[in-house]
Amino acid sequence: MPKPLWVPSEQRIKASNMYRFMREVNRRCGTDFADYEELYQWSVDNIADFWAEMYRFADIKATKPYEQVIDDPHKMPGAHWFAGSRLNFAENLLRYRDEKTALIFRGEDAVRRSLSYKDLFAATAKVAAALRHAGVVAGDRVVGFMPNMPESIIAMLAATSIGAAWSSCSPDFGSKGVLDRFGQTRPKILFTAEGYFFKGKPLDSLAKIAAIIEQIPSIERIIVVPYTRERPDLTNLPGAVHYADFCRNDADAIDFAQLPFEHPLYIMYSSGTTGLPKCMVQSAGGVLLHQLKELLLHTDLHREDTIFYFTTCGWMMWNWLTTSLAVGATLVLYDGNPFYPGPDALWRMAQEERISVFGTSAGYIAALKNAGVKPGKQFDLSPLKAVLSTGSPLSKEDFHFIYKDIKADLQLASISGGSDLNGCFALGNPMGPVYEGELQCRGLGMKVFAYDENGSPVIGQQGELVCTAPFPSMPIYFWDDPDGKKYQAAYFDRYPGVWTHGDFIEVTERGGLIFYGRSDATLNPGGVRIGTAEIYRIIEQMAEIEDSVVVAQRWQNDSRVILFVKMQAGYELTDALRQKISSTIRQQASPRHVPAKIIATPDIPYTLNMKKVELAVQKMIHGQEVKNKDALKNPQALDFFADIKELNFS
Repeated sequence: MPKPLWVPSEQRIKASNMYRFMREVNRRCGTDFADYEELYQWSVDNIADFWAEMYRFADIKATKPYEQVIDDPHKMPGAHWFAGSRLNFAENLLRYRDEKTALIFRGEDAVRRSLSYKDLFAATAKVAAALRHAGVVAGDRVVGFMPNMPESIIAMLAATSIGAAWSSCSPDFGSKGVLDRFGQTRPKILFTAEGYFFKGKPLDSLAKIAAIIEQIPSIERIIVVPYTRERPDLTNLPGAVHYADFCRNDADAIDFAQLPFEHPLYIMYSSGTTGLPKCMVQSAGGVLLHQLKELLLHTDLHREDTIFYFTTCGWMMWNWLTTSLAVGATLVLYDGNPFYPGPDALWRMAQEERISVFGTSAGYIAALKNAGVKPGKQFDLSPLKAVLSTGSPLSKEDFHFIYKDIKADLQLASISGGSDLNGCFALGNPMGPVYEGELQCRGLGMKVFAYDENGSPVIGQQGELVCTAPFPSMPIYFWDDPDGKKYQAAYFDRYPGVWTHGDFIEVTERGGLIFYGRSDATLNPGGVRIGTAEIYRIIEQMAEIEDSVVVAQRWQNDSRVILFVKMQAGYELTDALRQKISSTIRQQASPRHVPAKIIATPDIPYTLNMKKVELAVQKMIHGQEVKNKDALKNPQALDFFADIKELNFS
């Protein structure tokens, strides 16, 4: 039995929202749960009862109560939630209207701004009134091409207060990437900033916006928020208006549209690396309830907390972070490069803003470690109680780095889910221990298993991540998919009635989860399934290598493992280093994991949400077309893989 890296104190357990929820379930439902495992099993065996208790615990604000929690807890897709209820998403997020700080904005320009909950409500009221005056009604689409700044949240709250559906992209998206997303859903209003900062340089967004609106005729108004300069010239943007002019009204109240629980709220997008992105429509009540479960229970968020997540408006973690407003916590927004002006930038901010919940990506943690930053020794992180990590599997070594060099007494919650559900399947547990390389638990109400190749649940073995019961934040439909065929194909073709997510996982005897990477990128040399994360965890330990991508190449009626490495400055990929890589992988994993070829590459391609595109690399080395390179952050990185002569020889 491995030794845990962290165990919560009894005092901390009993002070947690999870413990309080468990006690309330015991009192109200006549149960006698003493730990998370018992509570979890009840939550998935009693889907309707669990979500009803969560609805009550989260204090969902509704003007009309629900008549039924779920019409069929065995139907997936197509189950309907909380029929009869009427509520408004924005009203739930704006339930606090006092002087407590709601938002703190920090950007690369070093200007700090903050808004109280009272200020946030007033600003939203003005934008909401202006949107109504512009003709926005429930069901319209309002979009943001915005940095991660307060006006992005204000615009979203204003739009959803009316019942419009919101979607957003960050300004580093290319024009085609934006068109592939917004162009499908035909928005009426576009919010944008005139520019943004990256690595200390101001970058213009208006030329990109001009090219975009030429091809989306549904956009009637463009509201331009100043960021890098005041009042830019908008002459070349038909229908554009300055944010201050658009909001020039005296509105001091918001007419929150009371809508069904399943009214559309967000349109989220798949990465789009294999074609046009899927447009996944999610419901107001479903997102609200699901995210509050994750924030209140699994993150243990309280009103006195200050929560930060390094994200852009193009990643679901922005939506997730924003729901923290419903808890009344203080949200820290950062826009720009996390290593500017130095690799310790975000931790200096954590000290200054007294951040208690710090969220980021596994890639950032690995880069931080490689840069030699030791936040716990450099800064006062005494308020910090939790670090959250997502985006890709966090290596065992990075678990140890966090406890050694950030803080010994904190909950490390490596979490995993996706834009598809605007939430997680695997989460943190403030009542449970943390083990290296392991996500603490399956989320409450999420009936998650690892399926073997025969479609049977397995423990302690690698398998396909599936969810066998519906949950409220499932997409209510895909855009432009009237017969549901795209939706069905995305999740339910392999196992009818069972959500197949596309991750390769192991459920441990303790109830934790280990993630091995995307199942569609699983390596299969000699018929043995290998998760790519197993190799990445080893490579990340090597000081000579900055980054890597591993794929399968078809070879002699089988497949073989190919490893591409991006070298750290000052290092070369020599035969001696190749031998070191191979022997290390053989010792720490198995002979099956050892790559047939190790090849240096100038760069590793990533999506705009900073996920490695293994499948795109795999297509390139097989001479197949990658249809949507604009979905990548650095599409030029793929050019290297088009013609690699080394792959044509044994």
